Amino acid sequence: MFAFNFNKITMPIFYGKAALIDFLNSVKTSHSTIGFVPTMGALHQGHLSLMQQSLAENNTTVVSIFVNPTQFNNPEDLEKYPRTLEADTQKIADLDKNIIVYAPSVEDIYEGKTVSQEFDFDGLENQMEGKFRPGHFNGVGTIVKRLFEIVTPNNAYFGEKDFQQLQIVKKMVSKNQLAVNIIGCEIFREANGLAMSSRNERLSKIEREQAAMIYQTLLEAKEKFKTQSCEEVKNWVKEVFQSNSIFDLEYFEIADEATLLPCVEQSKNKNYRAFIAVFVNNIRLIDTISLK
Repeated sequence: MFAFNFNKITMPIFYGKAALIDFLNSVKTSHSTIGFVPTMGALHQGHLSLMQQSLAENNTTVVSIFVNPTQFNNPEDLEKYPRTLEADTQKIADLDKNIIVYAPSVEDIYEGKTVSQEFDFDGLENQMEGKFRPGHFNGVGTIVKRLFEIVTPNNAYFGEKDFQQLQIVKKMVSKNQLAVNIIGCEIFREANGLAMSSRNERLSKIEREQAAMIYQTLLEAKEKFKTQSCEEVKNWVKEVFQSNSIFDLEYFEIADEATLLPCVEQSKNKNYRAFIAVFVNNIRLIDTISLK
């Protein structure tokens, strides 16, 4: 354990899993619960809202800060991903100084073997993000499973912005019979509607304002979905982004929330969700909205 002192705020940070496990074992009781918020740092209000929910629902809250190399299929994206541990720790301390921070090294997590485990997510991994980021969800499954084994939480909190990831984690937990409850939390948005993301920090002020169009388009797509077919809505979204040169639309999909399979023809027995990935000046942003 390392006591981090910044602006006279002292809070516990664990850089090694052995010390963290020992500490958590010392505070566990038969009636207490551990809440866990896994992050890659560069924390924003969306992350803090997950922590607030964990604090309200558990006796102990653990936050991990770890940029996981095995879930990046683009080396440049991994290199440029913001690493702001001091600022992140300050934000956590401002929220609650009793939150436990786990900020491991790659070696502490992977023990010299920085490779992904192979997972079968029953096809969830083959849609949307899986199509455009080969190996991404094996990396996600590997790190989340490893963190669950270390922290042994009762409850773990994930934002719905990464809805496909949320479904992947639920599937991984079910298939591996892990004793953790996965809780999806609503998307936290900036004032203009842009979904909060660590990558937003790489946008210029003007780009950040223009990127509000992503959520505005999702809202309009939701309205159109009430009267138009899946294909008509998808074609409309493609035309919207083709007419705006600052955006490069990677995909827009309407899918069944349970299976993530693309919508071909609407069914009243299914819940549908729209998913989008857009590049703004080579910065990749994703968002999603329920079409219920």
